[in-house]
Amino acid sequence: MSRAKPADDSPEKPDGLRLRARLRALYHGSSVTAVRFRLAVLIIDLIIIAFFVAAPLLREGGVIFYIIDYVIAALLAADLAARAWAYSDMRDWLKKPIVWVDLFILATLLFPAWLFNLGFLRVLRLWTLINSDFFWRTIGRRYDDTRVEEVTKAIVALVTFIFVATGFVYTSFMGRYEGISGYIDALYFTVTSLTTTGYGDILLPGVWGRIVSIVIMLVGVTLFVRLGQTLLRPHKVRHPCDRCGLQVHEPDAVHCKACGNLLCIPDEGA
Repeated sequence: MSRAKPADDSPEKPDGLRLRARLRALYHGSSVTAVRFRLAVLIIDLIIIAFFVAAPLLREGGVIFYIIDYVIAALLAADLAARAWAYSDMRDWLKKPIVWVDLFILATLLFPAWLFNLGFLRVLRLWTLINSDFFWRTIGRRYDDTRVEEVTKAIVALVTFIFVATGFVYTSFMGRYEGISGYIDALYFTVTSLTTTGYGDILLPGVWGRIVSIVIMLVGVTLFVRLGQTLLRPHKVRHPCDRCGLQVHEPDAVHCKACGNLLCIPDEGA
């Protein structure tokens, strides 16, 4: 006579833990489903960023604009909540500066009446996206810690600054000075200032205007120099030395230049 199998006394996972495991698998896993999920999230993120860039031109849409604004706020809030729940340590997650930038962007979406003049900072979402591990684990897995990543981050930093500075000039001087009659004028002034071209057809008035112009020129030149250095400096690969910990070496290096330890750098072209 066959014996009955003993009942499985192992407790089932609570719904919250099962949801957390599922979110962690989607946000941090390497399965086909996880990669497709993250690609969908990134596509939505890029569409939202495009809306942020075009927002000054679309603001005349009235009620429709604010409906879209609150829909984006709901999407961003859901994404942030899911990432927080999927992260192993909430306190460690909150220590990340990128997280606080995203939380501030969410605040500008939820309270547009009070934070209307800071709406131009939403473009910082582009910078936080490209500087996140989430992006490089999904789109740039083969380019992570490579020259492609460095160049991409340098370009995005420059583009983000251009649109943030343009938004600031537009918000601060539109309607107060006849030279800035629209968003395109603010963009034109920003580009001519940070490239130090300075045609002189648009000048910001007063001491405050001169300070803004100086800041745009200094930061713009710095970002251009950084981009140039990233493009022109010799290519190096990331391969930590197991003796001294030096992180980057020449692609054909045989010995560590810091301690002389023998290296074995994989040949990516093989």
